[in-house]
Parts: sequence; C-alpha cells; structure tokens
Amino acid sequence: MKGLPYAVALAALFTSAAELSAQYVSIGLRGTGSIPTGSFAQDQTAANGAVIEGAKNGFGYGLDVVVGIGAIGAYAGFDHIKFDCQTTTCQSDGKYTLQGGTVGVKLAVPGMARFRPYVKGGVTFHDLEGSYGASSTKALTTDKTPGYEVGLGFDYTLLGIVSLSPQARYVGQNLKARVPGVTTPSTATGTGVNYFTFDVGFSLHTPFGGKR
Repeated sequence: MKGLPYAVALAALFTSAAELSAQYVSIGLRGTGSIPTGSFAQDQTAANGAVIEGAKNGFGYGLDVVVGIGAIGAYAGFDHIKFDCQTTTCQSDGKYTLQGGTVGVKLAVPGMARFRPYVKGGVTFHDLEGSYGASSTKALTTDKTPGYEVGLGFDYTLLGIVSLSPQARYVGQNLKARVPGVTTPSTATGTGVNYFTFDVGFSLHTPFGGKR
C-alpha cells in the first residue's frame, strides 16, 4: 500500500485547513468495481513484450476526503484495485494491482440538502504492479504517472451526518511498463491503463457554520 501515506498526508492537510475556514469536511470509505477499457482490456499477442494488456474486471476499495464551502468542494482520494489478468499476459492466477492518490474538485447541485447530485474531476497519481508471463520472477511495475478522472454521483444524507454515496468514474492514464529481462526503448510511450469504476460507500460529514 505504497500510495496510502500520500492519501493520509493529504487528508491531514485538508482537515487542518477545514477547521480554520471551511464549511464542512467529509470522510468516506467505498468499495469499487472496475471495468478495464481500450488497450488495457485487450488480450496480448506478443509473449515477451513489455506491454500492459489482458486485464479483466477488478475490485478494490478507496478513501475520499472532501473539504467544501456550500456546493463547491476540493477532494483527495486513494484507490487500491486488483484486476484479474488474461493467462496469455500473466500467470494463470495473475493479477494487476493499481493504487495511488487523486486530487480534484467536486461540484454539487446547490440548494439541495438531503439528495445532492454532483460531478467531479481530478488528477490521478497511480502506479501498477503485476505478474508477467510464465515466470513468477518477472514482476511488471510502472512509475507513478499523472492521469485524470471524471465522475458523477450523488450523496444521500441519513441521520444528518452520514451519507450514502454511489458514483461512477472514468480514469485515464498512460503508464510505461518495466519488466526484468525485457528491454524497453527510452523513447517508448506509455500504455493506456484506462477503466470505468462503479463505487458505493458511506461518508461522515461535519458541518461548520451552516448547511451543506
């Protein structure tokens, strides 16, 4: 969980700022179901190339911290997702593990207290690890590279300070694979590691000086 310290540090920063000036802070946990798309979902044809392909549907979890004033919020998030992998790319029990942090902006529909639709967009900082080929000694890794996410969802408030928060997101990024024993040209571009996620979670929010 290399990316978790980044998320914790961001959460602490956001919370400190909120105590001074923001109207509310929201902290949420969510479960994630993910569907790879584009080249990330394609079956690999070159057995020895340093490519990132063959991913199947994945599952994981995440954390979000939001600091907001009215309908506008800034958020920091963390994702940890495991994708199953096609046998032609990974071992028979291979997995891709993607994780990292996100920072962005969340905009809710104003004037709605209990049911609040929103849109969000941010910059992701993810990396990927995975088993590769027929040998368990060949571990695929990538650098932590910026990407983006866009999403929409809603917060449904229960008991005043608890919200049910389903959302859908699209994450797009290019990651360059590194595989022991496989030479990757320095001019090679990254592979698209893109996917849709469908999240369901709960969040706790504390009002500061007024209603959300």
